[in-house]
Amino acid sequence: MTPDDLILETHALTKTFKGFTAVSDVNLRVKRGSIHALIGPNGAGKTTCFNLLTKFLEPTTGTILFNGIDITREKPAQIARRGVIRSFQISAVFPHLTVRENVRIGLQRQLGTAFQFWRSERSLDALNGRAMALLEQVGLTEFAETVTVNLPYGRKRALEIATTLAMEPELMLLDEPTQGMGHEDVDRVTQLIKKVSVGRTILMVEHNMNVVSSIADKITVLQRGAILAEGPYAEVSKDPRVMEAYMGTADAELQGAH
Repeated sequence: MTPDDLILETHALTKTFKGFTAVSDVNLRVKRGSIHALIGPNGAGKTTCFNLLTKFLEPTTGTILFNGIDITREKPAQIARRGVIRSFQISAVFPHLTVRENVRIGLQRQLGTAFQFWRSERSLDALNGRAMALLEQVGLTEFAETVTVNLPYGRKRALEIATTLAMEPELMLLDEPTQGMGHEDVDRVTQLIKKVSVGRTILMVEHNMNVVSSIADKITVLQRGAILAEGPYAEVSKDPRVMEAYMGTADAELQGAH
């Protein structure tokens, strides 16, 4: 793989909290245009890893490269401006606005006119067309005027993806996008991730093995903060160390996803 193929790399990324190592010497290589899944048992360090990549936490040691540029010391806002956008950062933070209005706020941030609520409503109308196009992309057209608090759970995650897309991410980080969903919602959101991945790169933390097996190009398995195994699902799911890390549930969990 040439350096140009890599959108994100980490070198010996490590995070310790008072003697406890949450992320240990992680060398992650995310290929441009791929869906890359980060999996592992609870406490494996997946969320800490995400927090390091988006600079919500400072690494203890190690480096992070995005498009070959060292971003290790940059602030979260700088990293977001580069196009690294994490879904919950811009989830539907305004439950009492409509679905369309929430997406429009995501678009405002992209314009750099963030939260200028004092601007006339008319000046924001220019964003309606793009907002509606995004809602159509995630299958929420019929919910455009629904107040967000009244949106069904699975549709809220679709809205989160729409607001993330409004920021025009080059690399989208999705933190457990199907968590807490029923089967139908899981299927819908999985298909949605596959659809919006065209022309961009997705790095996701996901517990649901059916989701991972059906859409991930590459899987990195973390255990106790370190990389245990890596590769395509078919390979990783047969790795005895991975099965053992999932303590016997892996047989059911991993094999059940074929």
